[in-house]
Amino acid sequence: MLGNIRKLQSALDTTTGQIAYSLPIGDELLPLNSLIGKSLKLTHTGEIHCSNCKKKTKKSFSQGFCFPCMKKLAACDMCIMKPETCHYAAGTCREPEWGEANCMIDHFVYLSNTSGLKVGITRHSQVPTRWIDQGATQALPIAKVRTRQISGLVEVALAEIVADKTNWRALLKGNNDDIDLKQKATELLPSIEQKLQQIKLEFGEDAVELLDADVVTISYPVEQFPTKIVSHNFDKNPVVEGILQGIKGQYLIFDTGVINVRKFTSYQVEVEF
Repeated sequence: MLGNIRKLQSALDTTTGQIAYSLPIGDELLPLNSLIGKSLKLTHTGEIHCSNCKKKTKKSFSQGFCFPCMKKLAACDMCIMKPETCHYAAGTCREPEWGEANCMIDHFVYLSNTSGLKVGITRHSQVPTRWIDQGATQALPIAKVRTRQISGLVEVALAEIVADKTNWRALLKGNNDDIDLKQKATELLPSIEQKLQQIKLEFGEDAVELLDADVVTISYPVEQFPTKIVSHNFDKNPVVEGILQGIKGQYLIFDTGVINVRKFTSYQVEVEF
């Protein structure tokens, strides 16, 4: 199979918590779970095609874009990484229609168990995909908010108390012990009550809705975690091969090392198995 790859697609069985993974290659989907325990070879041909305009580019920016598209697309603006800096209201959004469809909509603030306890945000349409992409074994939505900017403001307040980043190396060495996420939410939310009131004064009483949701448990198809993390990189070595030992988050785990598939979005790759 030959084509430009995109981030791993996942489907969660809510009954068992098991995930089915697929690798998009061009217009095809390669189911991956059945390949665990078998030999898999990925070879980068040297070509990268922008995921927006499809033109050939020497380098990928913002996970799959050429430089001109990275500079003009709202999806690549700095406020995507720092949503609390959203400037839609100032009338300076790069693509107002895109902003309305992706940022001016309901978002969730959540706690998750990745390499430890962390806080994060996601669009309502990206549940549970966002949690799976981050490799969370548990996740709990704690607040529903009206826009991406508001979710960022709540996250920033919580990030003063709890981590908002994942240690990817720790993530790939095994699953963390279970955390009582509901108890953590009970402990954390009162500490940002003043900030929540400020947000409601600025954006309206309905800007933030605290939730009493159920914890989502996620189980990844991994036969063996690596004891030492070796990272594969198509830019340094075009061939990644070995026995596929598992998949967690956006990482393929080989007996020879790991590779973050999302990082190499738009790379043209030949897949042999």
